[in-house]
Amino acid sequence: MPNWFRGAVVVLAAALAGCTAPPPGPEPTAAPTGIATDPGPYDSGPVAAPATGARLGAWVKPRVWGQNGRRAAVTGYEESLDRSLDIVNTYRRFDEEFLTLTDREFMARGVTVMLSWASGDTRSIVEGHHDDLIRAQARRVRAAQRPVLLRYRWEMDRPNLRATMWSGADFVAAWRHTRRIFDEERVTNASWVWCPTAEGFVRGDAPDFYPGDDAVDWTCVDVYAGQRFRSLAELMDPFLRWAAARPKPIIVGEFGVAREWGSAGRAAWLRDAAVLFKANPQIKAVAYFESDPDGNPPKGQFQLSDDPPAFAAFTELARDPYFNPAG
Repeated sequence: MPNWFRGAVVVLAAALAGCTAPPPGPEPTAAPTGIATDPGPYDSGPVAAPATGARLGAWVKPRVWGQNGRRAAVTGYEESLDRSLDIVNTYRRFDEEFLTLTDREFMARGVTVMLSWASGDTRSIVEGHHDDLIRAQARRVRAAQRPVLLRYRWEMDRPNLRATMWSGADFVAAWRHTRRIFDEERVTNASWVWCPTAEGFVRGDAPDFYPGDDAVDWTCVDVYAGQRFRSLAELMDPFLRWAAARPKPIIVGEFGVAREWGSAGRAAWLRDAAVLFKANPQIKAVAYFESDPDGNPPKGQFQLSDDPPAFAAFTELARDPYFNPAG
């Protein structure tokens, strides 16, 4: 076969394969350099950071919404991992009551619930229009009598939230107003988690939303290999450089690698993620986003449990003693 013809066949075959095959995975990366290396101890509020290692958590999307569906989703996920989660993430609208039946069940068996609480318009909060609602939520948290992670208006730096966040200064004022009400209601079992996006540190605007060291217990970031397939070390680098200067433990509030990048690529990404977390001992907790959100394209689908090679890599992380700290 002439070389020119053989080359044409190879090109055609590659083009046809590209119609159905997933994009290639990443090349293996070198061990990441530690950036956020202060191991503590920290004043992290009532949810204490482990002395060594990092706690493991997740948001697990139920197949059927409701308390039974949520219970089945979390317990089934734990059975697949052959371990309990340390942290269960849950999402609440601004006016949605805190601490459901399943939240209380999880807490009763020693799981830390992370309440990801959406907020209203920052300026209306500062003006006091929602004080009664905020007080009611504060009382529900206090009544739980167990430590919770309160992730107030996560991803507040997203451009699509600017109409209600207004500006960094407005968000900071709303955060401090809300926390003051919790203090007035004698809530002593909530650790306040400040959680912007990794992209906000690339743009440079996320730090504008930081309420200050005196008003934050844990710093946090949400980070995905979604639209752009980059290693977690690259995606988190700007945030880690910022967080390293703060005397706070870090929680990766959401992380995920999209289905679009193929099983092998996802598995490699997750193994690299475990190395990154260990290289940065200021990271004291990580929570995977185990969900294929309705209507999202493949680059917005992050569920691992139906992708055996990728889930095997995540299971390795979950069973690693580093992510099973004592105490």
